[in-house]
Amino acid sequence: MNPLRSVLGTIITGVILAVIFAFVYKTGDGNPLSWTVWFHAVVGVMWIGLLYYFNFVQVPGMGAAKADGTAPGISKHIAPRALLWFRWTALLTWLSGAAILMKLGIFADAFMLKGGAAIAIIGVGAWLGTIMLFNVWVLIWPNQKKVLGLVEADDAAKAKAGNIALLASRTNTALSIPMLLAMTASTFHNTGLPM
Repeated sequence: MNPLRSVLGTIITGVILAVIFAFVYKTGDGNPLSWTVWFHAVVGVMWIGLLYYFNFVQVPGMGAAKADGTAPGISKHIAPRALLWFRWTALLTWLSGAAILMKLGIFADAFMLKGGAAIAIIGVGAWLGTIMLFNVWVLIWPNQKKVLGLVEADDAAKAKAGNIALLASRTNTALSIPMLLAMTASTFHNTGLPM
C-alpha cells in the first residue's frame, strides 16, 4: 500500500524522512528545542501556505467558480477542509513558538521587546504571529462559518461576514511578510551571519 495515497500516510512519510535526515546528518541531536523548532517550522509553513492559497488562489478563483456554477463545490468540500488545517496549524505554530521562547527563557522579554536586538526581532515576529492567530480564530473562522453556511445567516450577514473575513485574511497576508522577515532575521542575527 502506497503511503502517499493518504494525507496521514504522506505526513508520516515526511516525518520518517526527516528523522532519517536528522540521524544521518546529526541534526536535531535529541535536544527537545531542536525538535520544537523543526515542528514550529513545519506547521508554520503549512499555516502560511494555506494563508497564501486562500488569498492568491481560492478567493480570486471563486469569482470564476461563481460564473461557471462550480463555487458550491468549493464552498462545500474544499474551503471547510482548508480552513480546518488553516486554523489548527495557526494554533500549533503559535503554541510551538511560545514553547521555544519559554525553553530559551525569553518569552516575557520577547513580548516586551527587551533583552537586545535579537530578542526584540523575535518579539516583533511573535507579536505579529499573535495578531495573526487572533485574526484566524476571532475574525476569519467565525465569519467564514457564516459565508460557508455552516451557521445560519441571511444574505446581508453573509456579505458582511465575507468582508470581515477577507480583510482579516488580507491583514494576515500583509503581516506575514514582516513576520517571516523577523523570524528569519533573528536566526541570522543569532548565528553571527550577515543580515
